[in-house]
Amino acid sequence: MSAQVVEVRWLDARETVTVPELSRVCGLSAAELDELVEYGALTPLQHGQSERAFSAEWVVPLRTAGRLRQDFDLDLFAVAILLGYLNRIEDLEREVKSLRAQLPRHAHTVRRDEGPGSWREPHGRGAPA
Repeated sequence: MSAQVVEVRWLDARETVTVPELSRVCGLSAAELDELVEYGALTPLQHGQSERAFSAEWVVPLRTAGRLRQDFDLDLFAVAILLGYLNRIEDLEREVKSLRAQLPRHAHTVRRDEGPGSWREPHGRGAPA
């Protein structure tokens, strides 16, 4: 059995990624990345370089979108919409973590006596007893 060599890089939003690198790690062609830029779903960095570059923060959502594209046979326009939602979810998760960090420690626990216990349990008025 031979060992497989895997390249590992630490992702940092301050890093830049070129189109060929982004294409290789995300499974999307350079033409598909250009089309996502045209749709406004992918934003390149403006550094006056001859070669288009992107922030490394695009790697994870593009990899996820590329994987979902293959799994569900999505067209590129659907991928563009999906990228917007993936970025929105990431923003909301970051905001929730920030808000939870500001709460007192005892507020993090979920109380079992609040709300309905089971989906089979009657909810609301007029439910049979």
